[in-house]
Amino acid sequence: MSSSLTEPWLRGVAANAAAPSGVLLRLLHPAARAAWQVLCRERALPSAVVDAVIAHPEPALRRAFARSHYATAAQRSPLVDDPDAFVLSDLASGPQPRRERVEPLPDDVVETLLTRQDDPAGGRPFATADDIRHDLVYSRQISVSYHRAMPAHRNPGLRVQAAGRWLWLTPGQREALLADPEPSVRDAARRHSRVLDPAAMEAELPEADGHMRSLMLLEYAVSHAVAEACLAQGRDLWSLAHNRHTPADVVARLAHDPDPRVRACVAGRADLGRPLLDELARDPDDAVRTRARAHPLPRTWPQRHALDRVFGLATEDIGPFGEMRVEPDSEWYGTCAASEHPLLRRVAATCPGLPEHLVRRLADDPDEQVRHLLACNHPLAPPRIVLDAFVAIPRGRPYLLTLSRLPRTGLRHLLGHGDPEVRGLAAGDPTLGGPPVDLLTDTDAGVRRAAAANPLLPADLIATLLDRPATAEGAAANPGLSAERLHELLDRAGLPRGGQ
Repeated sequence: MSSSLTEPWLRGVAANAAAPSGVLLRLLHPAARAAWQVLCRERALPSAVVDAVIAHPEPALRRAFARSHYATAAQRSPLVDDPDAFVLSDLASGPQPRRERVEPLPDDVVETLLTRQDDPAGGRPFATADDIRHDLVYSRQISVSYHRAMPAHRNPGLRVQAAGRWLWLTPGQREALLADPEPSVRDAARRHSRVLDPAAMEAELPEADGHMRSLMLLEYAVSHAVAEACLAQGRDLWSLAHNRHTPADVVARLAHDPDPRVRACVAGRADLGRPLLDELARDPDDAVRTRARAHPLPRTWPQRHALDRVFGLATEDIGPFGEMRVEPDSEWYGTCAASEHPLLRRVAATCPGLPEHLVRRLADDPDEQVRHLLACNHPLAPPRIVLDAFVAIPRGRPYLLTLSRLPRTGLRHLLGHGDPEVRGLAAGDPTLGGPPVDLLTDTDAGVRRAAAANPLLPADLIATLLDRPATAEGAAANPGLSAERLHELLDRAGLPRGGQ
């Protein structure tokens, strides 16, 4: 047996959807390390294998499972008791690829991660408790209900953390934190309340470009002195145009900025008066006109944020608490779905709670972006538009491949597609008129792998493909292989029987 076949066989068996638990458990042996990423990150696992992964002595295996988008939050949750800080960091960071909407971790798991303390006798760990809290906050795995309950939590440490989200708290929550019986909570509340103090923002604004400067100029109260300095330098003007606290006279000046991106951001604000909005609706730049005309007055800030998501002006990568933003009401999304303006219909297509009759309507929308956004965001999006989105949006494929509604059958018309990722999807179709033999010699390794895994291939051909380096991995993933045949492959790869 050639050593060049060992790793392809291990990876292929790890990916084999028909492999029973007994086969997959053998892959937990250290000699099968090459298959661990496939096993724990690229497929769903039977419960017996999940339990074995969580109890496995190798942190690398547990870390891979912690980032799996095929695992549910409940399956990943036991890792909260893991002794390895890197495993906790991966659990807190959440599944990859990152989705707009992530399944929250259970509240008790969130609380354990947020209240974790470093061992003072253990030296500085590579992943500190603060690092883990940071990863969790940015992962969007904290439920909105938990975020909203934190300011009144019985644990004062969590109330201190809640004070750090001052911009997203209600006036009543702010008052309660400022009057909290715990001194550390009151101190944190007073410190963070400065984000709405223009003079404090002016004193603390970093001069150097970076995340903190961007966040402050996007979200914090802005003094006239800061705004004038930015205008004089032609610096950070888009951030000022986005910031709801920017003084009105500065906003009026930004509406005449030479940069159309700045003017478009102004055109989307919820606090515009009619004269300035009418002026922007006549702007020489099409994007500015579109943003001004698409969203009639009166507007709300949550509506502005929803439009930003489809207009390319969203700030989730800068502000850490995107899940805390208030969503517009469902009736507004319904109104958008019936709008004559494609921008508003695109906004409606991002709403996962849109009623089924509106989903059917948008699925046949003449605007391609509406259909693609619906495919990526709504659980009832018809498979045909999900497939269309997969073909049309290469950057979205890692996410779309995680969706059960992406068709895996009826793809014969895509076998000759010019994009190898599309050919690869079609090559795995088990309903083709015949086995995709021609694609076994495709120039792309992914297409060859998918073709070799197609269950339509005859057993004798699969056996031949298993002994060819170019097709061994795909052939080992072929669900036509029996459990005993898979065990034989692992025997030939040198894996002992009997588990870890």
